[in-house]
Amino acid sequence: MPSPFPGMDPYLEHPGIFPDLHDSLIFCIRDALSAQLPEPYFAAIRSRVWVEVSQRAIGPDVDVLRSQNGSAEQESLSGRGVALAPAVAARPVVVTVPHDETRENYIEIYTRPGGERLVTTIEALSLSNKTAGDQGRDLYKRKQREVLKSKSHLVEIDLLRAGEHTTAVPLDWALAKTGPFDYHVCTHHFDNLEDYYVYPIRLEMRLPTISIPLLPGEGAVAIDLQAALDRCYMSGQYQRRVHYRESRPEPPLSAEQAEWATRLLREKGMLT
Repeated sequence: MPSPFPGMDPYLEHPGIFPDLHDSLIFCIRDALSAQLPEPYFAAIRSRVWVEVSQRAIGPDVDVLRSQNGSAEQESLSGRGVALAPAVAARPVVVTVPHDETRENYIEIYTRPGGERLVTTIEALSLSNKTAGDQGRDLYKRKQREVLKSKSHLVEIDLLRAGEHTTAVPLDWALAKTGPFDYHVCTHHFDNLEDYYVYPIRLEMRLPTISIPLLPGEGAVAIDLQAALDRCYMSGQYQRRVHYRESRPEPPLSAEQAEWATRLLREKGMLT
């Protein structure tokens, strides 16, 4: 069963769902690329990995030490004016702070003219990439700067309405040319420093077919982003995880978008 939405499904932006969608989309795009890339090009999935303090709820892991006589005896002596020697801990208290490893996948396209050469990096933005102060955002922005200074193209896919603007194109400049958008794709060619190719996407629109640049003079590969998302929706069985009747998109839709989405879901038989 496909998604009821013609383009991006806003219910999939939920923090409990989007990380899985993100990884699925990377794999689907890599498969679509591999079917079209001419020799000697090939696409590879790479990962950014970092460790951060876990958000998991766990019980405290603290050792509290007490002498055999107990604190009650100390309090009694103190009350009678008897001077007490300073307490000395027998050994340090252990405080355990759990950490989780976070992994983000992205795609790199290489060619082999006398050795592997990185041609294009393709990123699908994650929740952490768009969260101010998050380590994942800091690492992403560092990688973005490195690619923009290199002899490689950069393609950034943003299917999240919330969070900080993150793609390489300045937001004010993009909005001045495109008008408002909910999602977008930004492509920067290393041999064209000043131009950013932006695909503005509104919620009600089908996701575009985007152009993935190869080396100058060797053309580009077209990727149907909607077809990739549809494949993710089906293979990930998101229709079993999204309860359109009971839940609401997160982040919330505008009043106009909510009215449109409700009407669409009723037409698709998702709402009564």
